[in-house]
Amino acid sequence: MQPNLNQQGLEGEEDFATMFEASLKERGGEGLLKEGEIVKGTVVQITNEYAVVDIGYKSEGQVNIEEFKNAKGEVTLKPGDTVEVLLESRENDTGMVILSKEKADKMRIWDEISAACERDEIVKGIIVGRVKGGLQVDIGVKAFLPGSQVDIRPVRNLDQYLSKEFEFKVIKFNKKRGNIVLSRRVLLEKQREEQKKETLKNLKEGAVMKGQVKNLTDYGAFIDLGGIDGLLHITDMSWGRIGHPSEMFNVGDEVRVVVLKFDPTAERVSLGLKQIQEDPWHRADEKYPVGTRVKGKVVSLTDYGAFIEIEQGVEGLVHVSEMSWTKRVKHPSKVLEVGKEVEAVVLDIDPKAKRIALGMKQIEQNPWTLLEDKYPIGSVIKGQVRNVTDFGIFVGVEEGVDGLVHVSDISWTQRVKHPGELYKKGDEVEAVVLNIDVENERFSLGIKQLQQDPWETLSERTPVGSRVKGKVTKVTDFGAFVEIEQGIEGLVHVSEMKEERVESPRDVVTEGQEVDVKIIDINSQDRKIALSMKALLQGGEDDYREYLKKQAEGAKARLGDLMGKKK
Repeated sequence: MQPNLNQQGLEGEEDFATMFEASLKERGGEGLLKEGEIVKGTVVQITNEYAVVDIGYKSEGQVNIEEFKNAKGEVTLKPGDTVEVLLESRENDTGMVILSKEKADKMRIWDEISAACERDEIVKGIIVGRVKGGLQVDIGVKAFLPGSQVDIRPVRNLDQYLSKEFEFKVIKFNKKRGNIVLSRRVLLEKQREEQKKETLKNLKEGAVMKGQVKNLTDYGAFIDLGGIDGLLHITDMSWGRIGHPSEMFNVGDEVRVVVLKFDPTAERVSLGLKQIQEDPWHRADEKYPVGTRVKGKVVSLTDYGAFIEIEQGVEGLVHVSEMSWTKRVKHPSKVLEVGKEVEAVVLDIDPKAKRIALGMKQIEQNPWTLLEDKYPIGSVIKGQVRNVTDFGIFVGVEEGVDGLVHVSDISWTQRVKHPGELYKKGDEVEAVVLNIDVENERFSLGIKQLQQDPWETLSERTPVGSRVKGKVTKVTDFGAFVEIEQGIEGLVHVSEMKEERVESPRDVVTEGQEVDVKIIDINSQDRKIALSMKALLQGGEDDYREYLKKQAEGAKARLGDLMGKKK
């Protein structure tokens, strides 16, 4: 039975190193083959299990055929080929010498690595797996790459390096123990220093340079310019609005930037990207003259309006008052949302201040321009009371359009202290169109205009010289006001109360008293009436007696009221 050569293999690099040391010590005289020695031989035969090799010994050797298979599992070896093998055992039970090509290759690799260490050379390898504290690298034999030696900066995700080939520097080598420690960081730092020298030669304010995005933060991106990092602040990335640098960049991206500031002492570099491009505001007034229709995206909402980006770096404000002709928009969020595409009209533009005033309602025809034709002055409308204020009531004319009935236009004669005394929300009212101010969007209505002004016909009803009855509504130092019709008052001046001098009107009349008076003047335009009690006395004996009779009756009534109150 043939021995299983795979089971006879050494278990690790330490066994190879030990055997290698032993082979060096055991080598005797010239031409004498010893176990553990690497020798050359010629392939004389190939079987399914072994390759028979003549190494010039008294008996031929055999090598497991698996050691000659390539990555595809193919055996490319043929009789007559020369190979290097390790002499593992002089003779086995069958009298054959046991050889190993694989172990010979590994011992050669250890020799090469040892020589590379002595010459301070670089080795190449493929990262094949993760191990505790770092990565495992195949450089012909397994070597250890500590996590701290993977890159210049700490690396959180080591998996990104798996299956990739890199150059390394051997920083620790123990052939006896089969221990090799590598560093990639040492090479990168050296390379970075060389790049830094070259970069500093060209680094100056205003210089345009190429770099690679090394790191992203909330406030900007760090760009590797070649051995030295610069900060590209978020405000210098674009003329437009950016929420986070990741909207524009990914780590590893190649970028072209301009040096804004450079402090050689602290080696601090401030970079700009938008400065390479023309400021879009420079010709904004040519591109967006007043009246231009534009489309844009809502990028921000405030209490007073919405900012619309019409191109990268150019934003306009739609004030809340410019969003609708008819609706009272309390907050822009009731109409718009961030990210929504909208259409607007340029109302004003100031490139120096970087401001554009936009209007959304101007996209549609102003409904107020149609109201003049629809509701001519003097026409009567019906509507519901939508709001009651101190100064009047608002009546709904149509959707989004309210008309104001001012408190002074509610009644010709009635003194209205507050409209709420007569109206409440929801009441149906009729009113006359008094005025339409399209520019200021004001619709004026009147209720009293539904009837004729009683002052206009007062002279016809009660001409000057007429005797009328009235009620004293107010007594002042200069006379008394007497209401002769509902809402129509006249003044009896103190000089028109009696023929003799009157010290105080209160000695003659009191509020609430009914009196007879004579109309001595009417001014309809100023709404003033002059009344006289004295003129009645001058009108004849009958008038005088009638006047005295009424005065006596009034005095008697007032006395009765006074006595009743005392009881």
